[in-house]
Amino acid sequence: MTQTDRDLLPEGLEDRLPAAAATAARVTRAVLDVMDGHGYSRVQTPTIEFEQSMASRMAGVQPRRMFRFVDPASLRMMAIRSDITVQVGRIAASRLAAAPRPLRLAYAGQVLTIKGDGLDPARERLQLGAELIGADSLAAAGEIVALAIEAVQAAGASGISVDFTLPDLVDTLAAAALPLTPEVVEAVRRELDAKDAGGLVAAGGRAYLPLLEAIGPFDQAIERLARFDAGGVLTSRIAGLRAIAARVGGAARITLDPSERHGFEYQSWFGFTLYAEGLRGALGRGGTYAILGQDGASEPATGFSLYPDPLIDALASAEPPRDLLFLPLGHDAETAARLRAIGWRTVAALDATDDAGRLGCTHRLDGHEAVRL
Repeated sequence: MTQTDRDLLPEGLEDRLPAAAATAARVTRAVLDVMDGHGYSRVQTPTIEFEQSMASRMAGVQPRRMFRFVDPASLRMMAIRSDITVQVGRIAASRLAAAPRPLRLAYAGQVLTIKGDGLDPARERLQLGAELIGADSLAAAGEIVALAIEAVQAAGASGISVDFTLPDLVDTLAAAALPLTPEVVEAVRRELDAKDAGGLVAAGGRAYLPLLEAIGPFDQAIERLARFDAGGVLTSRIAGLRAIAARVGGAARITLDPSERHGFEYQSWFGFTLYAEGLRGALGRGGTYAILGQDGASEPATGFSLYPDPLIDALASAEPPRDLLFLPLGHDAETAARLRAIGWRTVAALDATDDAGRLGCTHRLDGHEAVRL
């Protein structure tokens, strides 16, 4: 290993330097404070668990995305978490199984995947989220969407838009209203994901073509979806989407893409994606899902996960340097303590050669006052 090689980080991993690390802490605190204000109690989960626990708690979880290894103590397969939601599900189904429902939990932590997602090479990300366990009703979905919007706005995001989807839409239609054989269902899903009309027809999904038109601003798209639903199988879903949109009101721009499935591995009847102005890609996702309990029965839940790293980077690059107060040798300790108590950051000289400008200070303590350099 050369001297240069030993300083390299693996692909998709990076350090956060002081400005970005400070911004990350502020974003995390702002989001958690919003959740706490709405009654969501924070839990902390381990970075590593048995693979079976994380892979079997909810349908659709993908173990192949996890870093896995054998635990030398138990000789069982372990995995590094790629999604904290499944760990919160484990807590709800085990240690908090007797807690009153609906149960409101929040979390924050780093997650790691074997490879990045699409064009995003990042393999380690900050995940913040809230889970409302014991309910997947319209009221629960409305609360979660509104909470997610409030949280990202408190973190510093602006120009919020929310894209609604129905993750199990194809399965619902294929079961009766627009029957498809099992082997055709996956092909239809794939072509709808690709928004490929020709491919959809070739795959045997001609009847599903109107779904490609029910995309766009919510008011217009939901009307097109309602016209498509001639058989009425989606009546309750459409009414539900309208109710959730009404709960959001003018807090965010709402769009609809009813057949979108990317990022919705385990969501059931409702899903949503959050976007913010000036940020590339999604800021977070959420929706309804089910948790497998210890007795084998499933419990409904609704929640969201935020991945605020792009927001953190944007905020950190735009923020001016923070004020820093230099404390010379022999400074008054009580004055310094008073200034820190009202928000000043201070750097104390260790010897006579320490220089305020070289240390990046913006102010110097002169007697009992902070004087700008």
